[in-house]
Amino acid sequence: MIGKGQSKTPRSRGRRLAGAVALLLAFAGPLAAVTPDEILHDSGLEARAREISQKLRCLVCQNQSIDDSDAPLAHDLRVLVRERLSAGDTDSQAIGFIVARYGNFVLLKPPLQINTLALWFGPLLFLLIAVLGFGRYVLSANRTSVTAEPLMPGEQERLDALMHGRRMS
Repeated sequence: MIGKGQSKTPRSRGRRLAGAVALLLAFAGPLAAVTPDEILHDSGLEARAREISQKLRCLVCQNQSIDDSDAPLAHDLRVLVRERLSAGDTDSQAIGFIVARYGNFVLLKPPLQINTLALWFGPLLFLLIAVLGFGRYVLSANRTSVTAEPLMPGEQERLDALMHGRRMS
């Protein structure tokens, strides 16, 4: 029995199938980044490697983790992380090794340090300056009002003549 809103036409099944395939393809991109030859046989080490790879920035893509990127450098970094873990490094030692080579920029969430204060608080400072500047502009515009001086008698006569369409001699 077909319920309300359900249809068993080939067209509706095709749409649902196409939607499901599109959804799978949308999420398949990051899954394809890690190639089968990289995956470690030890599932515990592989899980640690994937977790570390999600914390490291792809230096080519810059807006992706090396776990999501399929750039050759990201591949090399993923292999390096797996080699370090297989050699017995802890997670922090493996990350420290990569940071020692590439600097804090390789971290997707760089630490709050003296040399990164501008990165963390710079945008907030610029926003604060913009808000204060706009506030001063608005307040100064309200304080300065335009006051018109009264017209001289000759100017008033000319204005009246222009307004009434008369000609002055």
